[in-house]
Amino acid sequence: MENKHRTQSAHTNVPQPIRSDGAGATDLGPRDIMRDIENVNMFVPPVTDAGLIPNMRFSFSDTHMQLNHGGWSREITVRELPIATTLAGVNMRLTPGGVRELHWHQQAEWAYMLYGRARITSVDQQGRNFIADVGQGDLWYFPAGIPHSIQGLEDGCEFLLVFDDGHFSDLSTLSISDWFAHTPKEVLSANFGVPESAFSCIPSKQVYIYQDIVPGSLESQEIQSPYGTIPLSFKHQLLAQTPIRTPGGSVRIVDSTNFPISKTIAAALVEIEPGAMRELHWHPNNDEWQYYLAGQGRMTVFGGSGAARTFDYRAGDVGYVPFAYGHYIQNTGNQTLWFLEMFKSDRFQDVSLNQWMALTPRELVRDNLNVGPELLEALRKQKWPVVKYTDSP
Repeated sequence: MENKHRTQSAHTNVPQPIRSDGAGATDLGPRDIMRDIENVNMFVPPVTDAGLIPNMRFSFSDTHMQLNHGGWSREITVRELPIATTLAGVNMRLTPGGVRELHWHQQAEWAYMLYGRARITSVDQQGRNFIADVGQGDLWYFPAGIPHSIQGLEDGCEFLLVFDDGHFSDLSTLSISDWFAHTPKEVLSANFGVPESAFSCIPSKQVYIYQDIVPGSLESQEIQSPYGTIPLSFKHQLLAQTPIRTPGGSVRIVDSTNFPISKTIAAALVEIEPGAMRELHWHPNNDEWQYYLAGQGRMTVFGGSGAARTFDYRAGDVGYVPFAYGHYIQNTGNQTLWFLEMFKSDRFQDVSLNQWMALTPRELVRDNLNVGPELLEALRKQKWPVVKYTDSP
């Protein structure tokens, strides 16, 4: 049986781990051919890859789905991607009327609306309240310890949540139903000044996500706090922000400079057109957590001491780059590549390799790298775009 399988594999037109220089050999299986096709740069690494760079890719498709009446969630934490210690991500869907119950976290929550619309509510430590509707391309941010809720509107919604701790799990948050379930009813009665019978039907455990009806208009749900409204908005319309256009794509940067409440997470929404790349660069302030929205691309991460590794990404994948590691992102498909890059920081910062070299004495660059005059002339003309076109495949 084994020999028959190997014979068939040898005559099937499937990718093999053999580089163009002849390095490698056929994989006789068993194997997941579709997985190999999706991860061509890991299956047949570029000759420049070397060393022991850890895994920096994980797909939401490979995570556990938490299914509830009213929606679902799945998450990528250090449990799934051990290198990702600074940030964790949750992908969540709410049906029309579906509710992520009243809850709060020990971590700050940053979110990007992928599809649909939702209503978010919150109250801060000074008794000031906030209620708003968010749509596709909008963000919200709730500081650590601030209670909030999320509810799907007419067509429901799907969104990405990012938390400023890689060990975070959304299934172990602090929720109002869980607290009620674990507080004696006589205490609840004394606290609210109502009979114990008022709590005879409370949930016996955390509700997490539940189905409800679609709420009415914002005006119909408005409650005036005697202390006023929250002064710094928890909502930001990222897609309404004017992008920075560059050769090969665009970028929208959002951090505490234009979204003041977002003190612990900075981000950029990057667009890379077919045939273009996010230039060679690194970030001097923290690790980078990526979420791929559309298209497909590849990234080589350079970690020094001769270590580098190339990864393939597509929509729904999470990527990660440790602090100060060099990298790029190249569009390897025939459609626009969109992704978010996020940092546990109040500011977005990066260092362009092109810019560094262009602002360094040319003789020093020439003698350090033994490069020709063509590169030096190209550096002289550089305008240091975030994304640029490349002739590479």
